[in-house]
Amino acid sequence: MSNEKIPYKIYLEESEMPKEWYNVRADMKNKPAPLLNPGTLQPMTAEELAPVFCDELVKQELDDTTPYIEIPEEIRDFYKMYRPSPLVRAYCLEKKLGTPAKIYYKFEGNNTSGSHKLNSAIAQAYYAKKQGLKGVTTETGAGQWGTALSMACSYFDLDCKVYMVKVSYEQKPFRREVMRTYGASVTPSPSTETEIGKKILADHPGTTGSLGCAISEAVEVATKSEGYRYVLGSVLNQVLLHQSVIGLETKAALDKIGEKADIIIGCAGGGSNLGGLISPFVGQMLRGEEDYRIIAVEPASCPSFTRGKYAYDFCDTGMVCPLAKMYTLGSGFIPAPNHAGGLRYHGMSSTLSQLYDDGLIEATSVKQTEVFEAAEYFARVEGILPAPESSHAIKVAIDEAKKCIETGEEKTIVFGLTGTGYFDMFAYEKFHDGVMDDYIPTDAEIAESLSKLPKVD
Repeated sequence: MSNEKIPYKIYLEESEMPKEWYNVRADMKNKPAPLLNPGTLQPMTAEELAPVFCDELVKQELDDTTPYIEIPEEIRDFYKMYRPSPLVRAYCLEKKLGTPAKIYYKFEGNNTSGSHKLNSAIAQAYYAKKQGLKGVTTETGAGQWGTALSMACSYFDLDCKVYMVKVSYEQKPFRREVMRTYGASVTPSPSTETEIGKKILADHPGTTGSLGCAISEAVEVATKSEGYRYVLGSVLNQVLLHQSVIGLETKAALDKIGEKADIIIGCAGGGSNLGGLISPFVGQMLRGEEDYRIIAVEPASCPSFTRGKYAYDFCDTGMVCPLAKMYTLGSGFIPAPNHAGGLRYHGMSSTLSQLYDDGLIEATSVKQTEVFEAAEYFARVEGILPAPESSHAIKVAIDEAKKCIETGEEKTIVFGLTGTGYFDMFAYEKFHDGVMDDYIPTDAEIAESLSKLPKVD
């Protein structure tokens, strides 16, 4: 199909929306390593996970053989409020760069929460309501997940308790207030409300917090509160499953215009956006049907893929959660407080970690100021103010498009625009005022954190 016939925005019809989530683990020959009970070091059973997660979500978490799982009609009806989301041809960016590459981005910011997180939030809230629970607890970093979950819980009339990384709680007050508008309680983490929070504050006075800290607190509250369960916005297999609607729609839209991606790029924190975007494409690679170059982009200040170790580690700083085998910086690793976006988790999804270890995806890390330079450039050219997280992918997409200028190759680049940055203006202000810097952890700091990994044979 010629460029002239490809519209700026490629929409699927409502009837073309996915009716099933795709479980990439079913096609993986090397399955992700199982979650381990930290006491026995044996694989976690459904019975052991049931006090923490909703029953149906436990089934999805442990299922690595079913390729397609039906999306309940009530969830699909909710998706219709903002899905299918558009696949956008970045004509203006291509022209500004002078690249022969074709650039597309899957835009997930066209809902009130402002990000892709709502895809899993509504699913997890649905299963909690179906189980008859009173409410859920969770953590949030930059606040996108907490915002999405507060919306989903409001829709299903569930109580929502959010533990927000303290530095984000202070830097992103508007995101916090959106959560409260939807009825959630929002607590800066670590807090004095939990035993784990008190211990972390005692051990690390003045800490600005981390996702690992907030997870510990949320899990403690869930397990001690009758009628509550814990839900997570990234990392877990169930979350990547729900987010597969992103990749399924992306592939369907590309097929609709007769286009094939050469390079697929996504930002990487815990893995929800990246895993959701790439799952159906990786599935093709695993089945030997197609080949793609897939790039995970992470912040240089929290580089779990590029500088972490592939090992079993605690999923949380308080060391109360199961052990997961993943690329990790150590559960005690806390990103510098000047890290402006999300992507703060100390580890990476076990599924993505296995794919990375098998060489099916590659990873790179980028500095924060370079990310915001790319974000500003994109905003001025394409007219969308991107979230800092998304801007990691934008940075590398621009770099790859510039390489095509040098080589003359007409590659097709697809990246995930996970959300908008309108609640991230404090970070943009720091960038524009020239007070944002590029803290990168030293080898010694990472080694010190990794030295505390649990001993697992």
